[in-house]
Amino acid sequence: MGRDEAITRIRAALRKRSGKSWSVRGGRGTSWGWIDVDVPPAREANRAEELRELARLMKLPSVHDQGLLIPASSDYYREAVDRAEGREPSVIGKPYWD
Repeated sequence: MGRDEAITRIRAALRKRSGKSWSVRGGRGTSWGWIDVDVPPAREANRAEELRELARLMKLPSVHDQGLLIPASSDYYREAVDRAEGREPSVIGKPYWD
């Protein structure tokens, strides 16, 4: 699965499951492959609450104050898509950096 497909599927799944839009963007430059999932600027007044909802939707214990950062690899993309679509992850991304 490529970055653009992952972005499209994560965005659509989160909207469908929450009834809200979410900021799902690809990185630029050297972080091109990474994906950032965050609260859109229009809802930042309730940021902490929104991030708790994002964590719940993604079946994670919490999400960092700056949003959810998905590393650039097909395993991480697949894990994030599975979580966003409400499934248990079929694969868990493993760090490829030291």
